[in-house]
Amino acid sequence: MLVIKYGGHAQPNPGVSDPIIKELANSFKSGVKMVLVHGGAPAINRELKAHNIETHMVGGFRYTSPEVFEVVQRTLSGEVLRGLVNQFISYGVNAVGLSSSDGNIIRAKKMFENHLGEVIDIGLVGEIDSVNSEFLHLLLDQGYLPIISPIGTSQSGEGLNLNGDVVVGALGGALQAEQVLFLTDVSGIYRNWPDEKSIISHISASDLSSLLPSFAEGMIPKTLSALAAISGGAKSVRVFDGRSSENLLEAIAGRIGTVITA
Repeated sequence: MLVIKYGGHAQPNPGVSDPIIKELANSFKSGVKMVLVHGGAPAINRELKAHNIETHMVGGFRYTSPEVFEVVQRTLSGEVLRGLVNQFISYGVNAVGLSSSDGNIIRAKKMFENHLGEVIDIGLVGEIDSVNSEFLHLLLDQGYLPIISPIGTSQSGEGLNLNGDVVVGALGGALQAEQVLFLTDVSGIYRNWPDEKSIISHISASDLSSLLPSFAEGMIPKTLSALAAISGGAKSVRVFDGRSSENLLEAIAGRIGTVITA
């Protein structure tokens, strides 16, 4: 079982076929069960700019006003999700596109504190309240590939913007994945960003947790998600540069990136 975060920065431009999708499709058709969670920051940024809507990042999370959320939801659960499903279908995979709230997979609640316990208000940004993997197991057992957009819903029905890294961490743990793969635009986790010589090849969850306060904003959600996946039951997490199909194959074989284990 693989749970995969296909990050927005690892995705090609709209309308461009991605060889990584072909490799994932081949793996799925060979019998590897997988769930894919996508991001979409570049597409969101493009749409926000086109509509002259301002936003900013706070601790690695996007400040999400109601106006921003409308664009985020439309872009992630529309353009990005449908584009990925279409690509997988073109390679003969029976893919199903979902938002993280569908089928009671995830329920969220509004985020009011960051990982340091500091009170924050970043708008309609959610954190995981509960995870139910039953629906995903039903789909996987029937030969479907679930592709999940990180748009969440609270118990009261309020739409919330979920960080894709957070979603993949929660699902990786709930599904007890053999590997949780983060396809991103960096080679792994750096002890001293951006010094490439400081890349970490292997680290325990406890040691990674101790490094968290020193990380740059963009790596914070990935680190929190990796820790959540391991504590939830995933066997390992790997963060790597997922912008080439060759790197994907190397990562699946356990040869590149940063691997986190218990």
